[in-house]
Amino acid sequence: MKYDLLIRDGNVVFRDEVKKVDLAIQSGKIVAIADRIDETADQVVDAAGQFVMPGMIDTHVHICEPGRTEWEGFESGTKALAAGGTTSYVDMPLNALPATTTKEAFDAKLAAAEGKNYVDYAFYGGLVPGNLEHLQELSDAGVVAYKCFMATCGSDLPDDFKNVNDYTLYTGMKKIAELGHLLSIHAENAEITDRFAEEKIKQGKVTASDYVASRPIFTEVDAVKRALFFAKETGCKLHFVHISSADSVEVIWKARNEGLDVTLESCPHYFTITTSQFEEIGSAAKCSPPLRDDWEQAKLWEALQRGQIDMLTSDHSPCPPEMKQSETNNMFEVWGGITGCQNNVDLMFDEAVKKRNVPVTEFVKMISTNPAERFHLRTKGEIAIDKDADMILIDPNQSYVVKKENLYYRHKHSPYLNRTIHCRVTKTFVRGQVVFDLHEGIVGQPIGQFIPFQKNPVYLKLNQRCYEK
Repeated sequence: MKYDLLIRDGNVVFRDEVKKVDLAIQSGKIVAIADRIDETADQVVDAAGQFVMPGMIDTHVHICEPGRTEWEGFESGTKALAAGGTTSYVDMPLNALPATTTKEAFDAKLAAAEGKNYVDYAFYGGLVPGNLEHLQELSDAGVVAYKCFMATCGSDLPDDFKNVNDYTLYTGMKKIAELGHLLSIHAENAEITDRFAEEKIKQGKVTASDYVASRPIFTEVDAVKRALFFAKETGCKLHFVHISSADSVEVIWKARNEGLDVTLESCPHYFTITTSQFEEIGSAAKCSPPLRDDWEQAKLWEALQRGQIDMLTSDHSPCPPEMKQSETNNMFEVWGGITGCQNNVDLMFDEAVKKRNVPVTEFVKMISTNPAERFHLRTKGEIAIDKDADMILIDPNQSYVVKKENLYYRHKHSPYLNRTIHCRVTKTFVRGQVVFDLHEGIVGQPIGQFIPFQKNPVYLKLNQRCYEK
């Protein structure tokens, strides 16, 4: 038999082990795994000395098209994702205009995405005040989850995203539970953080450390606890995005051990940049929740090493460079989002696997397997027979310096500029097709496909049995 693609002699990362084997790919699927595959193929890749692993599934990406394509569009954003080892992503319902909070807005985003993505993609729907009647239609359209903000967000522009009040959060959770969906939450106490910010600004305290001090850890923990209480009352499945503190991790895991269906993610910047480094880097490192002090970062690393971080995501939140500038050096005035998706995989492989001895199998679960399972991306997330051939090659012995000229973002600012990373993504395959090669750059035309929500087959069978009774 002649295959489309053979990957030979790589250190292949499976769920629970790493083995030096060959992989055969046909029609976009993994069809054979063996110590040696002797058949021929249209393309043969020598992966000797490299890790072969499932591509990252980044479930927290802000592509700002349509409406704010000048911030980041599908083409530029997914080139960066592909170059960074991401093979699928879930796009947040903001910062596009209109925000994805209605079927009409969903259709506009779907149309805008067609033919522009280099990797596969799925969409969130939003939960905002006033759109409860739209949640069903968004589910029917194929969103894989919903997202809400407990922190203040949005602008005065029509159709922009807005944070929830307690009524919307509680009532939305009830409806989302009925739909069998997942609600992802940005958890910070809006009233306290907003007032703290006002006080800092009035006092003329507007540095990076002042911004961090306006959003202390307890405001994250408080919002997490309130959301968990609402989930207990409504039966809604929760996922907490960009958790920045070990205290919040502890609260979430306590709730999980008590029976709540809840997961969490964190982001590379919380593990690799501290408050003091934020001061040095400047506005490119501003985000919310903010970066933490080095001792808090150490505690978050301990949580990751205990296996308490379910997923790693980028929270790629780009903007034009002028939005990262303030004539008065007021950190409260600049955009709070990090442009970082192109360096997710190799940065965290270096920091977690190489420097801290996190098993590579656990690393793969955080970047790929767990996201696939939590968001019902059934054909993705692991190297196994009949799974999509979404794979990346990582050379653990290459080092490189992050340079502006090598970034694919529309706007080439990043908090990782001039940082040396001691491993490198060398190839990215989406359904068996090379979309990024270290020497060639982005390869071919956009081949990304939309992934609609796929309910768990077991869930469907259980529902069917109940219905038949």
